[in-house]
Formats: sequence, structure tokens, C-alpha cells
Amino acid sequence: MHYLLMYDLVPDYLERRGTYRDEHLKLAWAAVERGELLLGGALTEPADTALLLFQGDSPAAARAFAEADPYVRAGLVAQWRVREWTTVVGEGAAKPVR
Repeated sequence: MHYLLMYDLVPDYLERRGTYRDEHLKLAWAAVERGELLLGGALTEPADTALLLFQGDSPAAARAFAEADPYVRAGLVAQWRVREWTTVVGEGAAKPVR
């Protein structure tokens, strides 16, 4: 199953993230190495949202990531949520439909 971790970023996110970026990326790459996180990044123009795509049997890994994320802890994320995403098309689709 796939889960999207969605961040609503604060207006000065780009100016403030530098202090926390290395720790955030270390956390993200560790989740990749465990096979939990597939993709992640911020939307641009404006940089007001970030999306991280997780895979697993439950949303637990995505929630744990957000709770440990230095961006969340430092207040760079105004709010976050995890939503199950039913993927049906593509090589990695969880529930392929042809």
C-alpha cells in the first residue's frame, strides 16, 4: 500500500530550513534504506507544500517519520497529514488495474 505524507509549510520555510536540512535528509535517506520512503520533496512556486510517498502495510512509518522530522519539530510545518493513496497504474502500483 502507498501513503502520502503531506506537509503544509510555513511561509518562511525556505529561509529557515537550512539549519535543519541535513538532519531532515538523514532521516529521509534512512527511511529510503529501510524500504519505507519512495520519493519526497517540496512543491515549488510557491514552496508551500511537501509530499513524501511511503509504502508499507500501514501508515505507521509515515506517521513516525513526521513525528521525528526536525522540520516538524522546529515549526517549519504548519500541519501534516497522512493519506492512503490507492495507486492503480504504473510499475510500482499497489493495486494494478488494466
